[in-house]
Amino acid sequence: MSDLHAQTVPYVRDTMLPEQSPPAAQSGAVRWLRENLFSSWFNAALTLLGVAVIYFFIAHYFPWFRHGVWNAASLQECRAIIAEKWGPEASGACWAVIRERWNQIIFGFYPTELYWRPILTFVLLFVAMAPVLYTQLPRVLLWGTVAYPLVAMWLLWGGSIWPVVMIAFGFMLGGVILRIVSRWSALGALVAAIVVPVLFWAFLMGPIDDDLSYIAPIALRPIGSDQFGGFLLAIVIGVGGIVMSLPLGIMLALGRQSDMFLIKTLSVVFIEFIRGVPLITLLFVASTLLNYFLPPGTNFDIILRVMILVTLFSAAYIAEVIRGGLAALPRGQYEAADALGLEYWRAQRLIILPQALKISIPGIVSTFIGMFKDTTLVTFVGLYDPLKSIPDAIRNNFEWKGIYWEPFIFVGVIFFVLNFAMSRYSMYLERRLQRDHH
Repeated sequence: MSDLHAQTVPYVRDTMLPEQSPPAAQSGAVRWLRENLFSSWFNAALTLLGVAVIYFFIAHYFPWFRHGVWNAASLQECRAIIAEKWGPEASGACWAVIRERWNQIIFGFYPTELYWRPILTFVLLFVAMAPVLYTQLPRVLLWGTVAYPLVAMWLLWGGSIWPVVMIAFGFMLGGVILRIVSRWSALGALVAAIVVPVLFWAFLMGPIDDDLSYIAPIALRPIGSDQFGGFLLAIVIGVGGIVMSLPLGIMLALGRQSDMFLIKTLSVVFIEFIRGVPLITLLFVASTLLNYFLPPGTNFDIILRVMILVTLFSAAYIAEVIRGGLAALPRGQYEAADALGLEYWRAQRLIILPQALKISIPGIVSTFIGMFKDTTLVTFVGLYDPLKSIPDAIRNNFEWKGIYWEPFIFVGVIFFVLNFAMSRYSMYLERRLQRDHH
């Protein structure tokens, strides 16, 4: 080493270190345990405490699950089988109630011979959701997604097919008018596309439906809303609320950020009012007060009323979630849209909303999960939800009087599976839309 180098560099090794063997036990399971569970004395203490708590719960509840009985005709028979097999002091789950009444928990009081209709509706739901959830599929399949709500309504409630066809025709009529009139006036086209279908449904739908029903009586056996229940009811309200609340929430979020005073004021009042009122209050409004705002003699289905109020409630929360996504976008995105000469709606559709929705995915899915779980509150308006009303109906039967935990566990597992599936899809969607480069 030169004298100049020795004066400018504090220390430079001039000999190589001999080769050494790698540290012991630094790979595989032992390394994972050391890094994740025993990295410090505090983490080791928490790990041991957690293991002790898990052991306590397993030791306490595992015998109850292990002694469970699946084949029995009543709760008394379950207890007799458990006492004979495990001793008079033993306790165990009576899963036989799930085996005997699973159809009531899933379908409520829907007629048994017509189970094929909700099953077919549920299968078609996945078919309709596929082109929305997985964009690799052909876009032409979106027409099936658009038609699915009307098909599902006819399959579940039954009746003549022609009212459903007339509703679809009204939407098609509005779309044609929107496309034609938009060449001259965007606002006029929007108003005409709303007013004309409403007038058609109000004045022409009834007479045309009567004539078509007489000429071609195509119908399914009608089913009343009082026969819906269980997870069939929860999925109908949940899916309907999710489908309708997302576009409404987007419009409310844009309205809250609008420069137009009236639109902004109405959006703020609606969002703050809905968010300040408990959902159970809105459900009572749906069951009692909503009919007072309708023409006399109008028979407005209770499930549809509940679905509308649940949609409004969820849309207010989704609007705030999306507003957060809009606020998170850099100002440069808006300036870029203006620099390209894009008008408002085109800029929102092509630049602003795709980025805001991507940011808002976790919050939107959390709102959907909360809304789906809140469908159990419909028990307070006389509908048979899967968490309270159906188990109560099962316990009203003498054979199962006294059964308690088993239906709740079964319902909880199904809720967990459905909500977990939604959360996992949201994580998949976030990863797929990730565009950041680090």
